[in-house]
Amino acid sequence: MNSKVQLNRQTVVRLALVGIIPLILFLLFLWTGGWLTPQRLTSDKLVDVLQQSGGVHKGYRRNHAKGVCVLGSFISNGNASVLSRASLFSKGETAVTGRFAIAGGDPAAPDYAVPVRSMALSFQQSNGEQWRTGMNAMPFFPVSSVESFYELQTATLPDAATGKPNPEKLRSFVMNHPEIKPFFAWAKQYTPSSSWASDRFNSLNAFRLIDKAGHEQLVRWSMVPHARFTPISDADKQNSDFLQQDLQHRLEQGALKWDLEFTLAQAGDKGDDATRAWPADRKTINAGTLVLNKAIPQQQGPCNDINYDPLILPDGMAPSADPILNARSSAYAKSYNLRTHEQAQQKGETL
Repeated sequence: MNSKVQLNRQTVVRLALVGIIPLILFLLFLWTGGWLTPQRLTSDKLVDVLQQSGGVHKGYRRNHAKGVCVLGSFISNGNASVLSRASLFSKGETAVTGRFAIAGGDPAAPDYAVPVRSMALSFQQSNGEQWRTGMNAMPFFPVSSVESFYELQTATLPDAATGKPNPEKLRSFVMNHPEIKPFFAWAKQYTPSSSWASDRFNSLNAFRLIDKAGHEQLVRWSMVPHARFTPISDADKQNSDFLQQDLQHRLEQGALKWDLEFTLAQAGDKGDDATRAWPADRKTINAGTLVLNKAIPQQQGPCNDINYDPLILPDGMAPSADPILNARSSAYAKSYNLRTHEQAQQKGETL
């Protein structure tokens, strides 16, 4: 009798566990989507505010919508292999599929209207692992948290009456977020280049490199151009597609190159705040050279179906504690799902 009671109790426990595990997973799904906490900032809200700013352009990314695919390779010199066990940092060559773009959600925006530009890269290691990174041609991020980024996007939305951002809202934001002042100071004196080829692209967020013994090194990285910087010209400002035309012209003359440069953090350097630049005297390591030799329109190119999620990392690399990284990953996924679904619908309509 006792054995039967004990058996029944065990059965009940097992059934309870079987039932509660899917329930927990379901609750986690709801929480991640923001359904249980409507006040919580979600990827839906982030993408929605970006759409309010740039408009809805079906089939395109919700930010950095205007761009071009590029193909090439990364030639490692082996210098970074002492810091990371990722195979792409051993001496050798790794295939790369990339994308140049300008910030904003309008794929028809003139190139000269947007000073912030980006380079996204996907490195395909021989073992099947990938490293994906999205970098920007600015030295640091304007704000330090996801909530602040959302508030900034909201504060700069065009006013319904004027069609321009409300200066009072922006002034109020700056008062409540003084960490943005260095970014505004940089933007005020910044002169864009005449070419993607001469832009320096920075990771902004910090990451960790992990060696074969498990030791970690906090780093940021930059793609440092071989091409000489030339400022944007009056002629460039008359051509809405001057960046893409310049890129194609340069590639017809030969490959374009950037050096991958890691900046090594020292004790006290923060890895969770992308608004703070590390001191200029930090040690750097040249890990090799990015060589790009072909450009393809993005809608027909191989980069169009790539989500350049910054958290897709090979063994030997890991994220830092920067909260913006998870938000970027989540918003990228939301944007990717939206545009690929829209592209599938558009293809179906043309059949």
